[in-house]
Amino acid sequence: MDRYENILIFGNPGTGKSHLSIGLAREWCLAGRRVLYTTAANLVQQLLEAKLSLKLKQIIKKFDYFEILIIDDISYVPYNREETDVLFTLLPERYEMSSVLITSNLVFAKWNTIFKDEMTTSAAIGRLVHHSSILKLNTESHRITTAKGKKLTIKSEDNNVIL
Repeated sequence: MDRYENILIFGNPGTGKSHLSIGLAREWCLAGRRVLYTTAANLVQQLLEAKLSLKLKQIIKKFDYFEILIIDDISYVPYNREETDVLFTLLPERYEMSSVLITSNLVFAKWNTIFKDEMTTSAAIGRLVHHSSILKLNTESHRITTAKGKKLTIKSEDNNVIL
C-alpha cells in the first residue's frame, strides 16, 4: 500500500471478503495508516447527496485524507446512471494517489450487469487493475457451512420442542 496499489477481492457471498477487508483495515490502522471502510451503497448515497447539494468536489477532496479507502460489496446492488457517475468520479481521483480495496461478488466480466455504461465501467476497471493485487476467494460460504452443522430447534412459548 506504500506505492498506492489497490486490492481487489472477489468471491461468492459468505466467503470472507468483508471479514478479510476489515482485518486488513485493522492492521493498517494499528500501523498508523489512515483508513476509511464503507459499503458501496453508503458511499454512493453520500456522493449522490453531495452532488445534489453541489458539494461533490469538496466531499471527494475529503477522501484524500485517507490513504486507503475500502469499498465493500461494490456489486451488491445494481446502480443507475447517476449512481455510477458519482462512484466513478471518485475512483479516478484516487488513481495513483492513494489506495483502494474493493470487494465484489462478481468478477469484472460481469460488472456490466451492475454498471450500465460499458465505457465508464471499462475505464474504471482499467484504473483499478493497474497497480493492483487481485484475490479470488474460492471457498464455500462460511454461513452455509456453519448452518449445516447446527441443529434447528424451535420451542413454543411453554418451552416444548416443536422441531
